[in-house]
Amino acid sequence: MTAPLLEVKNLRVEFPTRRGTLRALDDISFDIAPGEILGVVGESGAGKSLTGASIIGLLEPPGRIGAGEIRLAGKRIDNLPHEKMREIRGRQIGAIFQDPLTSLNPLVTIGSQLIETIQVHLRVSYDDARRRAIHLLQETGIPAAEQRIDQYPHQFSGGMRQRVVIALALAAEPKLIVADEPTTALDVSIQAQIISLLKRLTKDHGAAVMLVTHDMGVIAESCDRVAVMYAGRIAEIGPVADVIHRPKHPYTVGLMGSIPSMDIDRERLMQIDGAMPRLNAIPTGCAFNPRCPRVFERCRRERPDLMPAGATRAACWLNAVEPAAAAAAVVTTGASA
Repeated sequence: MTAPLLEVKNLRVEFPTRRGTLRALDDISFDIAPGEILGVVGESGAGKSLTGASIIGLLEPPGRIGAGEIRLAGKRIDNLPHEKMREIRGRQIGAIFQDPLTSLNPLVTIGSQLIETIQVHLRVSYDDARRRAIHLLQETGIPAAEQRIDQYPHQFSGGMRQRVVIALALAAEPKLIVADEPTTALDVSIQAQIISLLKRLTKDHGAAVMLVTHDMGVIAESCDRVAVMYAGRIAEIGPVADVIHRPKHPYTVGLMGSIPSMDIDRERLMQIDGAMPRLNAIPTGCAFNPRCPRVFERCRRERPDLMPAGATRAACWLNAVEPAAAAAAVVTTGASA
């Protein structure tokens, strides 16, 4: 087994308020191996982007890491000073964000931004940095890179700007790439190209990728494993095929069921009733219990941790009891309701 490149252990992110401290992420643990793409999926507000920001070291104040640790190649990085983290960000961790315009300076040419990033982290000459910048643009599919390197961001289409952002993320040959909704603002054909590009670059460079998205199609197409998040915790994690086709958490079942099928005629789309709880109103026990169609009494009293559930791990008490007992508990609860 290859040693994990990224290890996140019992991560807790807090936001102090006048009415108390809110836990936005609570006891998050996962790892990513070199060359692996881990997808992180869930509804808006589940904590996906916040997890990525914690790893990159870009938590917005007053957000803070309250507990746990983050290790990159065995070295702890969550407790580093700001300047040390700046050295790691870019050199060892690359970032790709949803809107490329927020990552690119509109007043500076693409080439200048790439060359500056390369020289800051790799300490090479201007000519060598420019040659590497052109090579990166070519590698990410920018046509006529020798000419376009001197153009400005507004002279590129949305898909081409996202390719430039990927080139920036790869400029210093990082070990880990955190991609936060990199295809959301793009049309479907460009999405497919960006996914293909990420997969190829991961294979060629051996980098690990954490891919944050709400699109299960993107997850199915690009990832090796997937972590399903709900209310600041991981509800289920495992190989993509198992999570998609054999989900073990009722929330994951609902997510999969809400994806329209081309093979089945339905008058109505399936949906998960209710909404994600607010941080100051997370229910006791399993956070999903008010929306869960299979809830029983233990779900309302005790919060489950991730536990073995076939090929995946799921935070659901249905996986901790005998199937017959679980079915009886569900039936009894439904009858009493």
